[in-house]
Amino acid sequence: MGNWAAIVQYFNGESHSTEFICHGRETKAQALEELRAVLHTYVPSKNIVEKRRRVYRFADHESYLVVIKGRLTEWECTLRVVELISDSTDPAVAEKVRWEQGAADVADGPQDRLPPGY
Repeated sequence: MGNWAAIVQYFNGESHSTEFICHGRETKAQALEELRAVLHTYVPSKNIVEKRRRVYRFADHESYLVVIKGRLTEWECTLRVVELISDSTDPAVAEKVRWEQGAADVADGPQDRLPPGY
């Protein structure tokens, strides 16, 4: 079963933040539908008085850049769909998720795992 999510990422001051719009969706289409539903209404948890909003679509048609012009500042965020790879229904991805004594094979790159002792 797939585990898809829609997320928002933005830079605030000196830190990067990620917020989940939705998570635990079975299909990419479900997560993408929820992401597209909030494109024109999503506001960050920061207090911004919106004067203008521009929505840009990336070439993959699944990621968006939202630019909100406030009274004093301009705020940007990226909305995208992501998949939890350990729950992937894609056989090519699932095949790469191998475990050796509770740790992923280093050659496969980062993987979802619980640290030893949890």
